[in-house]
Amino acid sequence: MSQKLNAAIAVIGIDIGKNSFHIVGHDHRGAIVLRQKWSRGQVETRLANLPPCLIGMEACVGAHHLSRKLQMLGHDARLMPAKYVRPYSKGQKNDFRDAEAIAEAVQRPTMKFVATKTADQLDLQARTASAIDWLVSVPASSIRSVRSCWSGASPCGGLRSLRFELPDILATRTDVLSPRMLRIIEGLAEDWRRLDERIEGLSSEIETLALQDKACERLMTVPGIGPIISSAMVAAIGTGDVFSKGRDFGAWLGLVPKQISTGDRTILGSISRRGNRYLRALFVQAAWVVLVKVRCWERYGLKSWIKPPRNDCTTTCWRLRSPTSSPGSPGRSSTRDAPSRASRRRRRRPDLLDPRAVLGAVKARPGSRRASKTSGQHDGRP
Repeated sequence: MSQKLNAAIAVIGIDIGKNSFHIVGHDHRGAIVLRQKWSRGQVETRLANLPPCLIGMEACVGAHHLSRKLQMLGHDARLMPAKYVRPYSKGQKNDFRDAEAIAEAVQRPTMKFVATKTADQLDLQARTASAIDWLVSVPASSIRSVRSCWSGASPCGGLRSLRFELPDILATRTDVLSPRMLRIIEGLAEDWRRLDERIEGLSSEIETLALQDKACERLMTVPGIGPIISSAMVAAIGTGDVFSKGRDFGAWLGLVPKQISTGDRTILGSISRRGNRYLRALFVQAAWVVLVKVRCWERYGLKSWIKPPRNDCTTTCWRLRSPTSSPGSPGRSSTRDAPSRASRRRRRRPDLLDPRAVLGAVKARPGSRRASKTSGQHDGRP
């Protein structure tokens, strides 16, 4: 590229591919002055010869690595969620149109950018979200394979009972299972044991890393949060500088009510379920653990916040009033003002001592019958 063209480029949009990158450059007026296709090895070399400019990319694992490289070269590299770039795409979809949309979106002053993750954050994310999630799901398929080998003689119970009974079954039940089937089950059981050893080793490694990190140690002081949740949170948001307050983090994670409002009507549904699905599932499990352990409520100062009052004010008020008295009498009400039994049943709050009643509104799908029932019962308290 000529020196004159290099000086004219102010904004660059990069559409990342496996082997080839599509580049679109804008000048200070917004006109397209660069439209080329580069290989992976040419990106850093050619951008190193350009003066510092604004570079936009869609957020992914490879984009975080390239963003760190470009920032070292002096460029202002920014990452954006792909769903925020899509509205700026015009015409048919191709790689050059995607790069042009990225170059348009990165210039918006109201665009929400993704913080560039460090190499340690990506390494920690691979250990928590990818490795453990995959290793925990594999034993479930191995257990189903072991149970499918029995024809009507499968042991009853769940994971623990099968783990306890499997050695005795393989040693004694030769009348039900053929020798070939026994060899298959022994191989699956051996795979199961090896996966358990890998999970234990990886879990201990994550625990060691969490104890060495100050941010993880600070997060583990929160009730219900341990090494896995704290390390996954640090891997996802780092120091959390992109959030101005805690509610912004809850909205990013998808734990706030979904808003469908129009005009003067404010309609709030179930949780929005946006953002990191793995991290949101961990926080729901942490809330379940805190609700189950009632004895820990007083130690963390949560008893007055979680436990409901013994007497419901609405129910007590209606019980004290006489249905046959006049409407004007103080402390009394007429029968037509008293709510029906069906309406009182609909307005009754869930028993917060039962975690399933509290988390039912969290796990209900938007638009389902269960979501419509729980959305009316949930009063905003965890």
